[in-house]
Amino acid sequence: MKKIIVPTDFSEHANYALKVAAQIAKKQNAEIHLIHMLELPNAGADALSNAHEIPELMLFKNAAVNRLDESINQDFLKGLNDHKQIQFEIAFDGIIKTAEKNDADLIVMGSHGAKGFQEMFIGSNTEKVVRNAKIPVLVIKQEEDNFKANDFVFASDFSEETKESFKKVMRFAENFDAHIHLLNINTPSNFKSSGEAQETMNNYVNEMGVKNYTTHIYNDTNVETDILNFAKNIKADLVGMSTHGRKGLAHFFNGSISEDLVNHAQRPVITFKM
Repeated sequence: MKKIIVPTDFSEHANYALKVAAQIAKKQNAEIHLIHMLELPNAGADALSNAHEIPELMLFKNAAVNRLDESINQDFLKGLNDHKQIQFEIAFDGIIKTAEKNDADLIVMGSHGAKGFQEMFIGSNTEKVVRNAKIPVLVIKQEEDNFKANDFVFASDFSEETKESFKKVMRFAENFDAHIHLLNINTPSNFKSSGEAQETMNNYVNEMGVKNYTTHIYNDTNVETDILNFAKNIKADLVGMSTHGRKGLAHFFNGSISEDLVNHAQRPVITFKM
């Protein structure tokens, strides 16, 4: 792991993410790219090209530069190789483009979650990044003075389509010396007997060469709730899932368990794009 992207809106939750990113960077000898997106009032090309002629925009930019300096000069970042960047762009789109441009390995974001109508119709920037980013996204919901991933719950159906993203899961687990709790949740709409489910998992881990793991099978009607309850029961450090990145009507009607976890979990959540 060499490059970590940390978006900030200068909120308390964004700073939680920055603190975790600093801990990871120190352990992995990685550099941090702290970025802030200034969304234009009117995101047309003319407004962007003439931004330097608009005093209000320059006032916002100068204020953001000062706050970015304050963020990157915090004591917990001392000794790290860090970079700062401000650009005019829609937040979630700019975050993803910056990660791709810098060939980043991980995005670390803070989130307080989205609820109710906001969750259904708008969604948070974090949720949109989770849905669209090609690299793992680690979401931090509260202050983590000692971030670790010793007990890492990874929930999956262990199907063929998850295998490519699971390679990223294994690399992450190896970097953090994590014990992976592989969790398979049977639901009425996708039910297998315990024997079938265990056989599926055994074949999966053997083919993928998984090390340092245990398998768990649960039968329930609500996948998200069961993942959260399981993580709570074993006092997990981290919860992870692969995300399919559905868009448009498919996402509206079907939703995404990984995005629900991002919104509702208090533990750190990491997602891996399929």
